[in-house]
Amino acid sequence: MTYTKGRIVNDADSHTMETQDWLAAHLEGEYKEMYSQVYSKREGGDRIVKMIDAAKARKSDPEARAKALENPIEGAKGWLGYGGFDKEERVEALDWLGFERQLVFPTFGLGAITRAETDDQRYAAATALNKAQQEFCDADARMDCVAFTPLDDPERGLAEAKRAVGAGAKAVMFSAGPAGDKSPGHPDFDPFWQFLQDNKIPFMLHIGPGTKTQPTKFRNNGRERAADLHGGGENLRFPDFMCLWYAPQEFLTAMVYDGVFQRFPDLRGGVIESGAGWVPEFLRMLDHGWYSFNKTDQYLKDMDLMPSEYIKRAVRFTPFPNEDVGHMIRNSAPELYLFSSDYPHPEGTKDPFGKFEASLEGFDEEVKDMFYRTNYDHMMYRKSEALAEAAE
Repeated sequence: MTYTKGRIVNDADSHTMETQDWLAAHLEGEYKEMYSQVYSKREGGDRIVKMIDAAKARKSDPEARAKALENPIEGAKGWLGYGGFDKEERVEALDWLGFERQLVFPTFGLGAITRAETDDQRYAAATALNKAQQEFCDADARMDCVAFTPLDDPERGLAEAKRAVGAGAKAVMFSAGPAGDKSPGHPDFDPFWQFLQDNKIPFMLHIGPGTKTQPTKFRNNGRERAADLHGGGENLRFPDFMCLWYAPQEFLTAMVYDGVFQRFPDLRGGVIESGAGWVPEFLRMLDHGWYSFNKTDQYLKDMDLMPSEYIKRAVRFTPFPNEDVGHMIRNSAPELYLFSSDYPHPEGTKDPFGKFEASLEGFDEEVKDMFYRTNYDHMMYRKSEALAEAAE
């Protein structure tokens, strides 16, 4: 019996924990040297390397390896998590977890892209990261690789998306902030949205690039900053957590208001690891805004659906395990939400499946199956087995 106890579960959020040479292996010349180390000492590089070395040593110790595989979800997380950066271990972890599919996002490799000073550096780092992620995911068909492409330059962003999808990527992620100096709804990005729609590739917004954090002046509180969830300083903390949903709301508002979801009615996407308790009220406020401004705003008058209906049609969201997904469903719609483990990040907790099961108590099997399986299938343009059988 697997961790998911025989239930068919698609996991909408998992990660790689990149090693120092994760990008360099896919670069040449000056860029190979520039990205020879994913982590700097300022980001806790020495501490991270020690954890990576410990995880590598475990692979040659059968007893330690067997112990780590006894219960990976409750065991060590981060770089010490089973299969955090070793693809062979990840395949074994998936066997134990029992997930049917798993979206795989990068973690700190994205920092090389956000730190880049020029577009050439930015897109070189993105291509290297995507190649590394695809190489990892190619180890097992259950892993759906998520590529990252900066949207600073519409043409280069589209080119990298095309290259990554051609290499096997099943979704494309980008910053939840503005697309360079433009709205994501600017006509310059229509070829990008057209490509995703035509090729049935969903877009992804994920905590990371573009995420809003607590303004730095609030940190001047006379106290030393606490460690983050990984035990160092390279991730977010409680005050930043309270800002997670701001950027996705701004991005999705632009996609609705600028008509992207109207021009591309089969475009789909996910908002991952940004919580979801805010979603029901966000939908209500979108429609409230429409009622308040549509008499004077021609763009609102031209919409063929209410703003909330565009979101319900196009976007899916992952609640955190400690959120009450049952409450969200009762206050919005069951098709909006997805199971996620966040493996091997500690934010996923030691028992995400158990926590979600508790919050879904009282719902019928159809609603539970939507949360665990078919909402993911819809987001990924994948017919569920049940639908395929019905069609036959």
